[in-house]
Amino acid sequence: MDILKPINLSTKELDESQSLTSVEMGKLWATYNGNSMSIQILSYFLRHCDDEYIKTLLENGIALSKDFIQRIEVFLKKGNFPIPVGFTNDDVNLGAPRLYEDVFYVHYLKYAAKAGLSIYAVAIPLVMREDIREFFVYCMQSTTIFLGQINNVLSEKKLISKPPIIPTPEGTDYIQKQNYLKGFVGDVRPLHALEITHLYDNIENNTTSKALLLGFYQIVKDEKIKALFKRGLEMTDKAVKQYMEKFHKENLLSPSFIDHLVTTSTYPPFSDKIMLFHKVDMFSMKIRSFGNSLAVNGRRDLAMLYGRTLINIGLFVDDGANILIEKGWMESPPKAYDRT
Repeated sequence: MDILKPINLSTKELDESQSLTSVEMGKLWATYNGNSMSIQILSYFLRHCDDEYIKTLLENGIALSKDFIQRIEVFLKKGNFPIPVGFTNDDVNLGAPRLYEDVFYVHYLKYAAKAGLSIYAVAIPLVMREDIREFFVYCMQSTTIFLGQINNVLSEKKLISKPPIIPTPEGTDYIQKQNYLKGFVGDVRPLHALEITHLYDNIENNTTSKALLLGFYQIVKDEKIKALFKRGLEMTDKAVKQYMEKFHKENLLSPSFIDHLVTTSTYPPFSDKIMLFHKVDMFSMKIRSFGNSLAVNGRRDLAMLYGRTLINIGLFVDDGANILIEKGWMESPPKAYDRT
């Protein structure tokens, strides 16, 4: 960037001789596992895709995930760090019948890419090694370009409603009264732009999450996991309807459910392990999303709504993690010394 004056300091020559920090270990490990899962899921989607544009998006998603994994393996091998097991061909049956329609894949790719961005955004300011920091910058830039392609397909094919339009302010304004924070009764102000942004984002994420979970619920074999998925469906459906109601009260257009993009197939293309990990992982990502929503919120009704959702998600993640541990499916992240 021409705006920034260069500072001629670089740690690249020392990078490979330095031990990986906890941040570098953790974020490389998480990125590896997430992308090893994506390769299996997207490979199955690609096997059942007819639309050429959507097929290209899936191919791009697989290519990015494979590229990220190969780059991570170089760092881990040089640091004598064991390569995570992640997910393999044993976790997917490419020959299984179609479970989702082509249009669902575009929504899913956006849902997954946004989760990836949240990992890279946290890593970049905390990673000290220049080579690994540049890797996460590369992941961020590549995923941002990929999201642009996804949004273009969604927009061009009219597969999603655009975020709501609100009036352009006539001038700057300051908040004068404490009732600005109200949300339940009395003089409740309209939603402001940042509240709309995060409501829209949460609706978009959760409608995709629900459709994915609906497909998983149809095909999962284990009864305990099936019961957990049913619980996840019910809580997600309820939460999305509450978010949509906030828009409808103010005559704002919201994204709609996409459950109709799930077929009636009950033949499992995915292992119970990968499905349970996927939902525990993505529900965990929702916690960060709702935290971001609370940070810019100014109405007490929304704060209570997000707070209630966070409690339900936390309980779901805890119960899902217990099943993963019980079945020996939860791979442990790198951890500190036990000095006791």
